[in-house]
Amino acid sequence: MSIKGLLFISIFAFCTVGALFLPQLGIYGYIADYCLNPADQWWGRPFANMGMRFSFTLALATMAGIVLQRKKLNFGEALLYKQETYLLFFLLLTWVLFLISPATVGRYGSTDHPVVKLTKIFIFTLMMTHVITDMKKLKGLFTVLASVSLLLGIKAWSVPYGQFARGRLEGIGGADFAEANFFAAFMAAMLPLIGILFLQSRGAVKLYYVVCGAFTANAVVLCRSRGAFLGLAMGALAACWYAPKRYKKKIYVLIFIGILGVAYLADDVFLERITTITTDQSEMDSSSSSRIRLWKAGLRMVSSHPLGIGPGNWYQTIGRYIPEYQGKDAHSTYVKCMAELGLIGIGVFFLLVLQAYLNLRQIHIRAQALPPSEEEEFTLFYFAIIVSGVILMTCALTITMIYTEILWVLLMLPVCLKRALDNHTKGQEATDAF
Repeated sequence: MSIKGLLFISIFAFCTVGALFLPQLGIYGYIADYCLNPADQWWGRPFANMGMRFSFTLALATMAGIVLQRKKLNFGEALLYKQETYLLFFLLLTWVLFLISPATVGRYGSTDHPVVKLTKIFIFTLMMTHVITDMKKLKGLFTVLASVSLLLGIKAWSVPYGQFARGRLEGIGGADFAEANFFAAFMAAMLPLIGILFLQSRGAVKLYYVVCGAFTANAVVLCRSRGAFLGLAMGALAACWYAPKRYKKKIYVLIFIGILGVAYLADDVFLERITTITTDQSEMDSSSSSRIRLWKAGLRMVSSHPLGIGPGNWYQTIGRYIPEYQGKDAHSTYVKCMAELGLIGIGVFFLLVLQAYLNLRQIHIRAQALPPSEEEEFTLFYFAIIVSGVILMTCALTITMIYTEILWVLLMLPVCLKRALDNHTKGQEATDAF
């Protein structure tokens, strides 16, 4: 057995057993498993062939840890915050539509139906928001995301050219985001989190996050994704707008260095794809024009079925509107959500996004009353989450991720930060009263 395999199974065992005593270890392990997909890697496949289900085992261990350590967990002001209530309503809506809509055929024989997958995602996400409830744990989660981004970035940098399809890097990310555009979106969304860890760290640790950022940015360029480029552009604008006063100059410098880095790494293929971004249909390439046709078809679906065609039913329905596109994806989170879950579904989704933003704004305002060092920490994490969210939500215009885990993990991070602030404030009040 390889050293890499032994290291993996040791970390897996540590997180699984540790989750019984420290549930956050189960959350960290689950996130790492989701991003790295060890079951499909040469160093993890032997254990998967033995019947080990890594994510399922970690989820069960985390659940058991939550039960065993329930008296030590602090859920903040309420068991369910408003954003979590909206999340559960969204899940209920998908199940109702699943039960009343035509059966899904010919698509999910070997994988979970989207409504089942979404249920599993939401169970984990709610465990995360009830376990990651202080700044130390949240920083640990950011560190895990930065570290898996580094590992994925190194893998992207080292793969042979034969793994590129039409000049684009494919098959690197986790099972949910191995496709080039989605992988690029994930890596792009990690850059603000890595940037904030860099600003907070010192010495050799700061150098570590420089390396994380460099390999992550390089992977984005290798994917040659126009959607990720637009996401980063919007993220840069958001970073300039929301940058904390004390860190404005440093953040501007990081953005400038990032632009120089992308310019240095960019090749002719990358530049050629970026220059094809246009709203003029006469100048679009076949990929862009096909997406416009798909989006228009999605709007016609909504017009015909305002309550939605049902979760998972896009692939069997699109052929009625564009016969030659039978089985083709929507290439847009918003269009697919609106088509499958109807006007109510897209409305609840936007309500979730709005509530995430409102939570972050409330955190930013409340943090101003904290002592300088504590205010700075909450403000930086607020900044990182909001910029990362802008990047991912922009990428969602051209990538379908409504039933994928990373979308909901990032969308619910504001709840973790809000609980961390509530618990911090509560702890301060208890100390002052004592």
